[in-house]
Amino acid sequence: MESIAVADGVIVPGSAISFRAVRASGPGGQNVNKVASKVELRVDLSRVEGLGPSARARLQALAGPRLGADGRLIVRSQRTRDQYRNLEDARDKVRRLLMKALHPPRARRPTAPSASAREERLREKKSRAARKRTRAASKREDD
Repeated sequence: MESIAVADGVIVPGSAISFRAVRASGPGGQNVNKVASKVELRVDLSRVEGLGPSARARLQALAGPRLGADGRLIVRSQRTRDQYRNLEDARDKVRRLLMKALHPPRARRPTAPSASAREERLREKKSRAARKRTRAASKREDD
């Protein structure tokens, strides 16, 4: 199997990838019962070259439910009716997942509401309270 180049220095060697073709579900007429066009790609994540420990940890987290019991990433594709295109699609999914793992998430900086936003909120609260007070007063008059 051909290796997958992800970024500079990050490569999934061909020996870490295996795939099998199975029958796809969904549309395809009689062809769907005869042709194994769905692709199941398995990648041994421990053999991916060029990943640092933090990127490897992010990859494990991102892979989540797609990890098999043996620790391999399982990627499926049945987007097209052609086995080769589904294989390329699955390889692209692996590439995108690895690219996402390479970039650390941006740290969230807590923000505070502006003074005008606080004032607006208090104005709205007073307005709602006044509306409810008038409803309560008119209800007492009706009783």
